[in-house]
Amino acid sequence: MLLADMITQATQTATQSGIGLGSAIAVVCSWQRNRSILWAIVAGVLTWIYVIYFALTRTPGEAS
Repeated sequence: MLLADMITQATQTATQSGIGLGSAIAVVCSWQRNRSILWAIVAGVLTWIYVIYFALTRTPGEAS
């Protein structure tokens, strides 16, 4: 098996078994703003939609 094939297989396995990058970012942003598990779950489901919403509506204190 070639090294490139091994890397591709490992990447596909990691991507399929874990949460997506959008979900992780959304949950962290939601928790930072709301401190609510319910809103963090909702943001995790909405993923990139919530990330874009957060970026457009963040306050000066959240922009660092």
